[in-house]
Amino acid sequence: MLTRKQLDLLEFINRRVQRDGVPPSFDEMRDALDLRSKSGIHRLITALEERGFIRRLAHRARAIEIVRLPDSLGGEAALGRASGFTPQVIEGDGGGAPPAPRPGSAMDVAAEAVELPVMGRIAAGVPIEAISQRSHCVAVPGAMVGKGSHYALEVKGDSMIEAGINDGDIVVIREQDTADNGDIVVALVEGQEATLKRYRRRGAAIALEAANPAYETRVFRSDQVQVQGRLVGLIRTYG
Repeated sequence: MLTRKQLDLLEFINRRVQRDGVPPSFDEMRDALDLRSKSGIHRLITALEERGFIRRLAHRARAIEIVRLPDSLGGEAALGRASGFTPQVIEGDGGGAPPAPRPGSAMDVAAEAVELPVMGRIAAGVPIEAISQRSHCVAVPGAMVGKGSHYALEVKGDSMIEAGINDGDIVVIREQDTADNGDIVVALVEGQEATLKRYRRRGAAIALEAANPAYETRVFRSDQVQVQGRLVGLIRTYG
């Protein structure tokens, strides 16, 4: 049985994974639960892991995977809905297609591939020149993209590493020109530089937040930032 705080934290993590495809930062967890320090969050996460509700993934900064949910949060049905928004991690050397699912299996429909153009590299660090060149295509699970237009970008840099986004990852972006606070977006800065950051509106200003304490939050006038898409998935290959 979970305590109220443990349940609140699990619900918050689940909600953010469904929305962003990545778990919240420890600072965001602390603020959401109105705790004074991150040590309390660490204790709650350890308790949830010991009870089998979450799993911490090795070698990935702040990477948390939800294993199961209690009945009060919808149980397996809610976990199934969340799975469509969890970043897709492909293990292997990237040299071939993933194995085909068995015909008629539950994975058969979900694994139908959609080819997306890779529009170059996006900076997860200091912004680089705006991206406009299509380099190649990448196949992604159809369940990852859903409705709307999408494209893919290769990540360069480590400023979003605490959001589980590493240098060399492929991010899947849904084309849109609006964003909610906390969304991870592709932002075009002053019409010249593109970057992948967490979006925050501060009155008449826009803050682009890194997920790495080594990088400062950059603040711009609203007319200096154009949202070009929102993160909906992530693909990683190894080797």
